[in-house]
Amino acid sequence: MRAHEAGWAHAEGPKGPSWLRLPADTNELVSHLWSTTATKVDGVLEVGGVALPDLVAEHGSPAYVLDEADFRARAGAFRDAFAAYDVFYAGKAFLSTTTARWVAEEGLCLDVCSGGELTVAERAGFDMSRVGFHGNNKTVAELRRAVRLGVGRVIVDSFGEIERLAAVVTELGATARVMIRVTAGVEAHTHEYIATAHEDQKFGFSITSGDAFAAVRQVQDAPGLELLGLHSHIGSQIFDSSGFEVAARRVLALHARVSEELGVTLPEMDLGGGFGIAYTTQDDPSDPAQLATEMSKIVEHECRALGIPEPHLSIEPGRAIVGPAMCTVYEVGTVKPVALDGGAVRTYVSVDGGMSDNIRTALYDADYSCTLASRSSEAPPVLARVVGKHCEAGDIVVKDEFLPADVAPGDLLAVPGTGAYCRSMASNYNHALRPPVIAVRDGATRVVVRRETEDDLLATDVGDEQ
Repeated sequence: MRAHEAGWAHAEGPKGPSWLRLPADTNELVSHLWSTTATKVDGVLEVGGVALPDLVAEHGSPAYVLDEADFRARAGAFRDAFAAYDVFYAGKAFLSTTTARWVAEEGLCLDVCSGGELTVAERAGFDMSRVGFHGNNKTVAELRRAVRLGVGRVIVDSFGEIERLAAVVTELGATARVMIRVTAGVEAHTHEYIATAHEDQKFGFSITSGDAFAAVRQVQDAPGLELLGLHSHIGSQIFDSSGFEVAARRVLALHARVSEELGVTLPEMDLGGGFGIAYTTQDDPSDPAQLATEMSKIVEHECRALGIPEPHLSIEPGRAIVGPAMCTVYEVGTVKPVALDGGAVRTYVSVDGGMSDNIRTALYDADYSCTLASRSSEAPPVLARVVGKHCEAGDIVVKDEFLPADVAPGDLLAVPGTGAYCRSMASNYNHALRPPVIAVRDGATRVVVRRETEDDLLATDVGDEQ
């Protein structure tokens, strides 16, 4: 590491050199990375009025800490900014019966993509007419259940699924409201695995190939299927609205073609979403009001150019609601300085979790930040890598961060922005126990998802019963 006169430092990362901003004070928070109630008092991190050392003393570590007030505020901000839209919360990002009820109370719809997520919505008493059911390989059993529950829209993803759904509604003597997921051929500026609108991937019907128009015909001809409109999703962790502009132009052109050639005016259109959040100081997400203005202008302009009425719109903010509302707190174990080429040193800080509670760094090469959460420190900053306890070299939680030089076993570290795709993708790798989700608000804690136990871990192991 070498210091730079503008307050930056050079770090040799796993993919080559990068620049990191030197912290002005490791005792302070970079506020836009954290939920709105997060603050430090004498170096101790508090969220929702709860000091994290107190939370760990009561609930153990690691633990996901969910800021209820922040979650509700972000949900409300999207609801208000997109007042003329239906706003769908992404159940896949994080879903529990508690958060499903918060979503309902804040006036949002709910997007699910599996039978399990549908079960959570049902258990929470969610209004099924406000549920959308995604997925590229829904089983007949899942489709049957969705139809029986009266799910508000099934987003179909293949010709085979249209056939299966048509057979299900015939069997049940029911109807199903359908949206067709289309592939607009847009290269979103995001990681390859979370870009979903280019041609060579598993989701949707290609507009370019003609499959999307053929799917419209197939749904129109199927008894019991009510076609609501077209659905487009270009990916997630998106900061640039240019991708939405290109996608909207292509999807609305198809929308207009359906009207002209089939005499069908589709009442709705889903623009997708997947809006980005700030994981590090280099991320600069847009606020909901700005996004609403930009996206509404795009649709208005395109509809005017095509001479068609604007359909009723819906969006899916993705991680942007729950992502910033949660952090993860860990306890430090081993601290190991490691010499690098050129005489630099990186301090490896091992914590009591890792890729079993946050696979995103290993899976997507995702970047995270962290802070010392249990005390203040006057020690100078050192370049650190926060790693987990699993038997994998890629078990990295935070690739590069400046932490106080005196970080030691027993300290608590907190990682912001872990609300989306961390608990929902958590595993029992190395037979680890998945952490709890603890909601905090007004100085009180509430267990939303309890910590797994060893009995849970062995509940499905029937070896001793045979």
